[in-house]
Amino acid sequence: MAFDFLEPVDVSVLDFVKNLNSQTIGKKTVFHTQDDFPDLNKIKIAIIGVLDNRGGNSGQEVNLKFIRNEFYALYPGNWHATIADLGDIPQGNTQEDTYYAVAKIVAELIKKQIVPIALGGSQDLTYAMYRSYDSLDQMVNLVTLDNRFDFGKDESKNTADSYLSKIIINEPTNLFNYSNLGFQTYYNSQEEIDLIEKLYFDAYRLGEVSSNLSLAEPVFRDSDIVSVDLTSIKSADSGNFVTFTPNGFNGKDICALSRYAGLSDKVSSFGIFNHNNLANESVLIAQIIWYFLEGYNFRSLEYPNLNQNLFLKYIVPVDDIELIFFKSPKTERWWIEIPFISNVNNKLKKNTLLPCTHEDYLRACDQEIPERWWKAQRKNLI
Repeated sequence: MAFDFLEPVDVSVLDFVKNLNSQTIGKKTVFHTQDDFPDLNKIKIAIIGVLDNRGGNSGQEVNLKFIRNEFYALYPGNWHATIADLGDIPQGNTQEDTYYAVAKIVAELIKKQIVPIALGGSQDLTYAMYRSYDSLDQMVNLVTLDNRFDFGKDESKNTADSYLSKIIINEPTNLFNYSNLGFQTYYNSQEEIDLIEKLYFDAYRLGEVSSNLSLAEPVFRDSDIVSVDLTSIKSADSGNFVTFTPNGFNGKDICALSRYAGLSDKVSSFGIFNHNNLANESVLIAQIIWYFLEGYNFRSLEYPNLNQNLFLKYIVPVDDIELIFFKSPKTERWWIEIPFISNVNNKLKKNTLLPCTHEDYLRACDQEIPERWWKAQRKNLI
């Protein structure tokens, strides 16, 4: 069974939780202990640690105790979702062994409609989370919060810098779209930036996102996997001075983005990687998790395909194309329809709704085709 790979939560964490206030998150969480494993039929959120850092620069042992202690000492909001801490996946004999265990466990949780929150070492573990969707028979949209694209060529040195290449190249190829939030141009070669354009992927520079966080909401709304690289946060806010990062998201930005990820009805797995075992860094990580859960507990569970009669429909003629928009009267969120083209090799099997913004609709009214619609059309055909 997949869950046999998991080790119980460290006894020191359990002892810490025993002494917490009865209203804290720790007192409302079910733990995997030496004697007991949580009943997953009652769980909506599962926290799992992945103790493998071999894909990163340091290769040091992963210690998640500080994160757990900081998180469980926080107080929950008005939440309904039940949380379980399933313990840790130990480092396998090889990185591939670790990937296998992560993929199996994440797949089992998603099948049970449980959202896993993976806390790990190096970010190449995102590849393992992506591989978990192989058994779920679906195309996958991946969003990373990262200052780099991680297209590195020399996989033997640092797989955390090249895992995206593996996702694109290795079979089976389930990736439909990749979106990067927060890249910093000077950390990425022009070749990588050109490749993002060539594959019709989406990339948003740090300044673009930081100055208007709401543009990230439709990106998360269409995502299955969200992966946070902690080095995308500036060191002054993260407390990480091992890998010094002078520029990046601030603490408020990363928490707001995490809440958007939680709000997305589609996000089914969430990962936080490149933790440096620092107590200071753990404070912000705990708050990132808190905001993801805050968003999750306020999911609206709306999607126009389910009942289009409840949504406002707008048809906008642009040249010889009819763009079809849907707006939710409940949340005022917008979608645009991507039509199915039957006589070509289509990645999608039917008309699909793509999350968009009110500004996309207004631009269409001004006879400007939204870029996200155009990219989705092109990506559908390659």
